[in-house]
Amino acid sequence: MTTSSPKKEYKPLLAQLTDQEGEELCAQLRRELVEDVSSTGGHLASNLGAVELTVALHRVFDTSVDRLVFDVGHQCYTHKMLTGRREAMSTLRQYGGVAGFPKPSESVHDAFIAGHASNSVAVALGMARARTMLGEGYRVIALIGDGALTGGLAYEGLSNAGDCGRQLLVILNDNGMSITPNVGGVADHLAKQRMKPQYLTFKKHYRRIMNATGPGRVVYRVVHRVKQALKQSMLPCSMFENMGFRYLGPVDGHNLPMLTKILSYARDMDEPVLLHVKTVKGKGFLPAEENPDEFHGVAPFDPTTGRPKRVGGENFSAVFGRTLTRLAGQDRRVCAITAAMTGGTGLERFARQFPDRFFDVGIAEGCALSMAAGMAKQGAIPVFAVYSTFLQRAYDMLLHDAAIDNLHVVLGVDRTGLVGDDGETHHGLFDAAYLDSVPNMTVLAPASFAELEVMLERALFRIDGPVAVRYPRGGEGGRYLGTCGEAPAAILRQGSDITLVSYGTEINEVLEAAELLEAQGVQAEIVKLNQLTPLVPELVEVSVRKTGALLVAEEQSAKGCVGQRLAARLEVAGLPAKVALVNCGRHFVPHGAANLLKRDVSLDGAGLAKKGLEVLGRGEMAS
Repeated sequence: MTTSSPKKEYKPLLAQLTDQEGEELCAQLRRELVEDVSSTGGHLASNLGAVELTVALHRVFDTSVDRLVFDVGHQCYTHKMLTGRREAMSTLRQYGGVAGFPKPSESVHDAFIAGHASNSVAVALGMARARTMLGEGYRVIALIGDGALTGGLAYEGLSNAGDCGRQLLVILNDNGMSITPNVGGVADHLAKQRMKPQYLTFKKHYRRIMNATGPGRVVYRVVHRVKQALKQSMLPCSMFENMGFRYLGPVDGHNLPMLTKILSYARDMDEPVLLHVKTVKGKGFLPAEENPDEFHGVAPFDPTTGRPKRVGGENFSAVFGRTLTRLAGQDRRVCAITAAMTGGTGLERFARQFPDRFFDVGIAEGCALSMAAGMAKQGAIPVFAVYSTFLQRAYDMLLHDAAIDNLHVVLGVDRTGLVGDDGETHHGLFDAAYLDSVPNMTVLAPASFAELEVMLERALFRIDGPVAVRYPRGGEGGRYLGTCGEAPAAILRQGSDITLVSYGTEINEVLEAAELLEAQGVQAEIVKLNQLTPLVPELVEVSVRKTGALLVAEEQSAKGCVGQRLAARLEVAGLPAKVALVNCGRHFVPHGAANLLKRDVSLDGAGLAKKGLEVLGRGEMAS
């Protein structure tokens, strides 16, 4: 026998707010958003576009009880400000501060963590089914942006949610994508009439009266069928209604009184409802309205002009895009694929120069990889540029579509390791392990811009099968700026006491650690890995035979990391050695500046030097 939990008192946070007070609050929140994000950086345009919608939601729903699921979570800042974190927004995305995405451990009002896209409807459906199964009475709302509707998982969720038969509200925040075009002025007029409060009130009473008697139910069914036929021919809602949703909209997403009325109406409907809201990305801040893509995710900027406070230097993404463009000019088989991340992956120049060879599939990494496999099968050289954390969504396609037939698909795996302010959902801490599990896979790890250029060219033209070139967010570390050519590994420094192994830009921290150890009388030998899969451990084995001690440093999760593989190889080779594996552990790493996060997991130079002394049994670092 199941029992329902005791019901909490239902209190929407802004229930007592008048329309005028609500509009004044929206204006104030918008000003504070610009001020806060100009200092901390973050996702600005998407949040400015969702201010009125978020305020309206908090006038109608109690999110401490009702479940509001964001998709993607980068439109949650106003929600955070309204749920007890307004004064803490100056710490947004900062080490120890407020997270940039919904985080249930941060507030009871955050129903579900959300940093990736297209999952909100499926998650909300699960919550709604649990509610019904356990006999509880809260409401469930999924707030999904139109960009997230480019992901297939969103349609899987919609297809199933329309069948659930109980309260579930999906709000489509449409800030530019056209789903189904309205058919002329008549359709627009009818859509507006359907949103009028008088019509909605009449509709509710009409349905109740007609369903009260047998003849009334017959008349209602006939009229309803005629109305449905007219709507499907003239209004842009048939796709959602065919899935089983009651479609409402489109509604002006900046009309707070209307939003509040329509949300109140939708709240009381015991069926799946899709509310289509039209918003302006960047609303209220002219630089963001004029350039919403540039203000999607921003570094600190001048709140008056919108100009960045600091001009960033060269980064790995830009070098990747520039190199790929150059190589595409040499071979017409080379093409580029992105999953809605043209700017983030450095592909703007490629898109301009080779528009017929550039493909943006939207937020659909699985589609991107399967399409790349099809292109490779027919003789093209497809390069899929993708963040490490987002590539996880295409793991099945990497195995089934690319690797089984040993197809030459090249992955530019961006944002590997600790990415900083976006935190748990965006760190690239798993790719070294999951890519190594793929048969026929080659994984290269450049540590400098020069190496990225060399390795990308090699990946395109001199390696068969699927290849991944993985690189971090941001720029070079500063100590290592060279290139090791095509060798799978290289010795950067000779030593006799301990072998330090790393790859990518973490090698810079290892070089610093070696200098600190030298000051303690320890001579460290440094082996830099250029190829992670297939792993070629011979150079490490030769070094460990000499030193008898091994420390492997990597910005990856502990399970399946390169260090574990090296330690296993030493065991198989019968090489007794003192071993330390320094990585990000088995937990999710929170948000914060990368240098502070490295310090916390001992992946900075000082932390590695200390670990090296511990391996050797030398005690504490001398000052």
